[in-house]
Order: sequence, then structure tokens, then C-alpha cells
Amino acid sequence: HPRPAKQAGQEEPHAPHSDHDKETITIRLRLSAQPASYRTRRPMTDFTLPRNERLRSLSAVRRLFAEGRSGFVYPFRYVFISEPCQTEDVGVLFSVPKRMHKRAVRRNLLRRRAKEAYRLNKYILHAACSEGRTLHLALVYSSKDIAAYKTVDHAIGKILQEVAAGM
Repeated sequence: HPRPAKQAGQEEPHAPHSDHDKETITIRLRLSAQPASYRTRRPMTDFTLPRNERLRSLSAVRRLFAEGRSGFVYPFRYVFISEPCQTEDVGVLFSVPKRMHKRAVRRNLLRRRAKEAYRLNKYILHAACSEGRTLHLALVYSSKDIAAYKTVDHAIGKILQEVAAGM
């Protein structure tokens, strides 16, 4: 049957169930269906990577590569050194060699993925690092292909577990 004519100043009513509304509801339901551990894994204070946790000293980096123990978990080669010290100190270095990835955009992408994975998994190291130990760790991306974040996250989690066990 025909629609009534629109009068002056009267707007057409909004359809209550448009495709956009259905999509929003679906996304909200999907997020609310996640387990509680998904939404609250660890306190928010653990999710930072402050400047003092990054290894920047040239002498410390040289000493790390000269004297440190190393291993490989695809796609990373890692080198670490742990020593007794007066204060707890963790220093991390992220490297993506120019020899493997010529474009800076790719190197930055891989470095960001590695930093993010470390930032979310560093609680493994901090739980194992006792008071009075210093730990320096270098993570060197050693693959020519660009790994997905899931692969990087899994590899860094495994590396941190191995380092924690070897301290």
C-alpha cells in the first residue's frame, strides 16, 4: 500500500534494524563472549616499555655480544647475559638487520611487532629475575620473510621462558 505523503518539517523515521546496527550488535556480543582472563590478563602497569628498560649503552651491547649466551627460536636469534648486581635491572635490545630487510618500513614493522610481543610477555622475565640480578637481552630478527604477529609473539614468549630458566 502507498506510503503517506511527507509533511513539511517532518523527517523520515530511522529504520530500527539496519545492517550497521546488526554489525555493531554482533561485534559487541563477540567481545562480551570472551573469557574474563582475555579482558584482564595482568595489571596495566606491566604493559609499558620505559626507556630505562631498553639497552642503549654501546659498551653494554659490545659486552653482551662478546660474553653472552645465545640461542635461536624462529625467527629470532637471542643473546643474554645475567649477573649479580646491587639492583634489579633488565635491559632489552631489538634489532632487525638491514642485510635481511632493505626497506626501513619493513624493519620498523618487525621491530614494532617484537617490542609489542616483549611488552606483553615481559612479566615472565620479571617474575624470574630475583632482586639483585641484572639481565641484558638482545633480540635479533634473523629471517628474510615477514612473520605474522602471532609467530613473533609465540617466539618471544618461548625465548623469555628459556632465558628465565637459564638465569
